[in-house]
Amino acid sequence: MKLKKLVVPVLAAVLALGIAGCGSDNSGGSAQSKEIKIGATAGPHAEVVEAVAKEAAKEGINIKLVEFSDYITPDKALADGDLDLNSYQHKPFLDNFNKQNNSNLVPIGKTILMRMGLYSNSVKDVKDIPDGAIVAVPNDPTNGGRGLALLAKSGLIELREGVGYKATVADVTSNPKNLVIKELEAAQLPRSLDDVTLAAIPMNYVMSAGLDVEKQGVYLEPKDEPLAVMVLAVREADKDNATYKRIAELFHSEGVKKFIDDTYHGTIVPAE
Repeated sequence: MKLKKLVVPVLAAVLALGIAGCGSDNSGGSAQSKEIKIGATAGPHAEVVEAVAKEAAKEGINIKLVEFSDYITPDKALADGDLDLNSYQHKPFLDNFNKQNNSNLVPIGKTILMRMGLYSNSVKDVKDIPDGAIVAVPNDPTNGGRGLALLAKSGLIELREGVGYKATVADVTSNPKNLVIKELEAAQLPRSLDDVTLAAIPMNYVMSAGLDVEKQGVYLEPKDEPLAVMVLAVREADKDNATYKRIAELFHSEGVKKFIDDTYHGTIVPAE
């Protein structure tokens, strides 16, 4: 008989715990005990999310990192509801995903800057680039256009008006220093610095090659460059979730800033 008397109180306690841990309020916030899944690509994005998770835990926010090895699955997982947020992309990439997949993912904050830059082992300023110098850019369409746009921003070349990041070498309209533009696989660019005067290198390859931004960096994309600013994304229905917005703020907390500074030494910095 004693066993029967215990069943009802225990069952009631279990149900109460279940109710307490359920659900989120998109207009105001979510139960802080709820596990919040954030998707990120392996490497710096995942590492920064882990730093954010440590800061969030101090406020009772439970974040679980879900790592990915490609650039499409994290957005698909977010759109399908398998993730609550993701952190690995810039807004133009997000916009393109929405267009291609008829989804409604939106940024709720900026996370880190991953700027493409012009690097050199022989010069310190674009003004010192000699006539006829060999300049390397990535040979893939996305990074290649971005590299050419960076050369244009630095004043070394001019591009056909309006071509933007879709630029190819054929779109160069002015090349006063008669630069020889050489297209190479992006991963090879850091190793090319002994053979070329200048190379436009994406930040992930700068990091993997151990290049020194201070010593070898000649010119970096501006801090408001859309392709350099990474964002924290959510489903549009969750854009006002108070807990998610707090997580976005934690990317700029002192603890996370210190982690970024201590870990990446200027290659990656917080987005402003």
